[in-house]
Amino acid sequence: MSEIVQTKPTPLLFENLIKLMSPRKENSHKGDFGHTLLVGGNVGFSGAIRLASEAALRVGSGLVSVATRGEHAASITMSRPELMCHGVGEQKSLIRIAKKCNVIGLGPGLGQTTWSNRLYGTALDTGLPMVVDADALNLLSKKPQKNDCWVLTPHVGEAARLLNCSVADIQQDREAAVKKLQHEYGGVIILKGSGSLVFDGVGDIYICNAGNPGMASGGMGDVLTGVVSGLIAQGLAPLDAAKLGVIIHAMAGDRAAQHGERGLLASDLMRPIRELANDH
Repeated sequence: MSEIVQTKPTPLLFENLIKLMSPRKENSHKGDFGHTLLVGGNVGFSGAIRLASEAALRVGSGLVSVATRGEHAASITMSRPELMCHGVGEQKSLIRIAKKCNVIGLGPGLGQTTWSNRLYGTALDTGLPMVVDADALNLLSKKPQKNDCWVLTPHVGEAARLLNCSVADIQQDREAAVKKLQHEYGGVIILKGSGSLVFDGVGDIYICNAGNPGMASGGMGDVLTGVVSGLIAQGLAPLDAAKLGVIIHAMAGDRAAQHGERGLLASDLMRPIRELANDH
């Protein structure tokens, strides 16, 4: 009887993945590098969508629009004037903005209110490639569906809700969990945490060996959503964007933690994200 060989996840290698980002031509313009739309930022959570949106800019998206609560639009624009920030309350407003965009990052600070559900459903109906995070994943867990054009980015708690199991079940066998998530929801799955896993249901399961405990702080997942969305906007396939985005995000965290892990902020990753995105 032959022995069953269990294969280990394949490590993500930055030096290989960064080759997906070629140097820019001298005659480039902003339209060459895509238009990212970030959707979220409910009352009390404007910081989440602000972090995700700047991360999309820092990784190189040519344009970034934000669809958020009307009361947040002006303050977000003032804090980062390069963002095109829109107060959105109706589906038709979001549809109008989305028509100009290449990808949607959905979920940072979205909440689970009537407004949240309205924007969530409208974003899904656009048919654009999507990166789905945070409360958008919690809304998805209540009404599961499959989509081959999205990247889901759950942490262990969100993964447990998506699979209707416990956090302990997820942590006990993370590889089995990422496989089940992909089987049930389709697309590309990024199962976040120490040793984040990336899987598209076809090839290898990939593991990220970079990152540090200092990244266990609020807003880090929002930054990852922006990074992956910004890479898709620039033309990378969802799986490539997920793999490169995860390793850039983790390595940026390691660079930012050179001054200490405790007290590391999600916004501290912005400068190293930019440096890493240009390291080709």
